[in-house]
Amino acid sequence: MKVAVVGATGMVGEVMLKVLGERNFPVSELLLVASERSKGKTLSFKGKSYTVITLQEAVAEKPDLAIFSAGGETSMEWAPKFAAVGTTVVDNSSAWRMDPNIKLVVPEINAHVLTKKDKIIANPNCSTIQLVLVLAPLHKAYTMKRVVISTYQSVSGTGVKAVQQMENEVAGRKTEMAYPYPIHRNALPHCDVFMENGYTKEEMKLAREPKKILGDDSFHITATAVRIPTAGGHSESVNVTFEMDFTLQEVRQLLNETPGVIVQDNPETNTYPMPIYAHDKDDVFVGRIRRDESLPNSLNMWIVADNLRKGAATNAVQIAEYLVQNNLV
Repeated sequence: MKVAVVGATGMVGEVMLKVLGERNFPVSELLLVASERSKGKTLSFKGKSYTVITLQEAVAEKPDLAIFSAGGETSMEWAPKFAAVGTTVVDNSSAWRMDPNIKLVVPEINAHVLTKKDKIIANPNCSTIQLVLVLAPLHKAYTMKRVVISTYQSVSGTGVKAVQQMENEVAGRKTEMAYPYPIHRNALPHCDVFMENGYTKEEMKLAREPKKILGDDSFHITATAVRIPTAGGHSESVNVTFEMDFTLQEVRQLLNETPGVIVQDNPETNTYPMPIYAHDKDDVFVGRIRRDESLPNSLNMWIVADNLRKGAATNAVQIAEYLVQNNLV
């Protein structure tokens, strides 16, 4: 496979290279792609050095596969150009996710929808991926009516500038601001930009994307997204009301049997998911599983995952693996 990694110099791009190497993805030729200002930089993959090239140069190479993590504007402009030369694009930005003609994929849930005709495939939002992996088996068993999510998202979800802001604030250094306020010793109820309805873009992604991935818009979903001063890993407090009743034993068993999900749930030993446990792992962790005693057929959970891995790079690589395994690229 001739593979292009677009946005290779960014935080997610670096993790994509790491994941491609760890999973021994079949790369016969690798193109590392970034903006004009990064042209000529060298990056390492499996002990070999590669020189960063531009998007124009990469399109001319007609790669079999291009994995994008370069922002929405870049994806909107360049993904169609790659697709036009026969490249299959897996895009990590929000550009194509809600396009009705583009598939939005979490491989464990809906990879089966992919065909050879899909030349641009959308990778969901990081917070959405960990959420739907846990919700999918429960929805199948009990039919969700309403989901309420509050997120606790790490600064790495914003990017390297936000990580630097936090590190500089911790060290007492003056810093360039990625956020409108300090993040150290703070919590910002502000992920992405505000929209006319008073919600942020991140909150609306969480409200819309699960319905598309699950192929079902019969349930209601609402979110509040909060940025907290952790370096990596997103956490979510999730409340779900179902049509049918459940037992906690059934819920735990269902989740234990779900690929990519690990149950960490034992109050007696203070066992519950935390970002430090999820760091550099590809699984989604769920715990604090308990009934919502204020409503019938309702459940509370706490869900944590590494937002740069399963929330971005790993999910994109898993999509690529599915394409290769099923001769779709």
